[in-house]
Amino acid sequence: MKRLIFLLPALLAGKSFAQTLGGNAVFNFLNQPNSAKLSALGGVNISSIGNDAGMVFHNPALLKDGMDAQVSSSFNSFLAGIRNYSSTAAWHLEGANTNLAGTVNYFDYGTIPQTDAAGNILGTFRPVDYVVQVSASRNYKEHFRYGVAMKYIQSAYGQYRSSGIALDVGLSYYDSLNGLQASVVVKNMGTQLSTYDGSGKKEELPFDLQMGITKRLQNAPFQFSFTVHHLQAFNTYYNDTSFRAAEGELGYNSNNLLQKIFSHVVIATEIFAHEKLHFTIGYNFQRRQDLNAYSLTSGLNGFSFGTSVLLSKLHIHYATGFYQRNMFHQLSLNFNWRGAL
Repeated sequence: MKRLIFLLPALLAGKSFAQTLGGNAVFNFLNQPNSAKLSALGGVNISSIGNDAGMVFHNPALLKDGMDAQVSSSFNSFLAGIRNYSSTAAWHLEGANTNLAGTVNYFDYGTIPQTDAAGNILGTFRPVDYVVQVSASRNYKEHFRYGVAMKYIQSAYGQYRSSGIALDVGLSYYDSLNGLQASVVVKNMGTQLSTYDGSGKKEELPFDLQMGITKRLQNAPFQFSFTVHHLQAFNTYYNDTSFRAAEGELGYNSNNLLQKIFSHVVIATEIFAHEKLHFTIGYNFQRRQDLNAYSLTSGLNGFSFGTSVLLSKLHIHYATGFYQRNMFHQLSLNFNWRGAL
């Protein structure tokens, strides 16, 4: 179970969904960033201006005709031997004036010992999560684009298995003249098809209402993003008072107004050092608060960093970030099978 325990802080970074307590929704892996660019932007971003098909997974309204024939593939070396693999392919159907994309996002948690209640080892099992998503988008008038995404979700932890379906709906406004893009997304509206214990009592999916805005400066090589998530719930924190007391953290204040407000905020800056070399810095307020706990505080918790090398036929994106005393490393490769990007 160690790998799952180490993954918990990352999963809690997007907690408090719909009516559930923070972190208690099913299929929380859906909130994990699937591409290096998104990870570098702080893990939550639905408005970044660019041509990365990997960003479509979290906002179908970002899918555009310029992504035709593009493939984005990503590998994330996460904590404790956990691996994440993701791939997105995009097409533009000119006759239907519609953009399509397909994504597979897969989590492999490695081989874990299977034990009974007394701790006796009975064997091993290999838990996995994955989602298959189909996205579509169309333009509306000059500046708007709307999109929808349907996803099939599968989770298997030994003999415990669950599946579900969900729908995302997004709307984006893009003003190329002023370098401005704004988006709103409603994510993970759906239901479990089957439950882990086989009962008819279904758990809620990680519903999320997000809004974001990105501005690229006209006379300076910078692009800034401001994103807010989980707008459907003001208090996104889950405070386990008994656990904190056992860890000696009695001073936690779950009623801090500013803390609750900023828990919804993710900010990011993209620096265009050269037309072929970009740098990214992101900061996720809630991730920092979640990880600065239980005597494992790090001054870099919540920060993420990225580098992009944009060649004519291949875009290479790298991202890293801090989870207490650990770091992740994510690499994404984008190419177009018909020629240059």
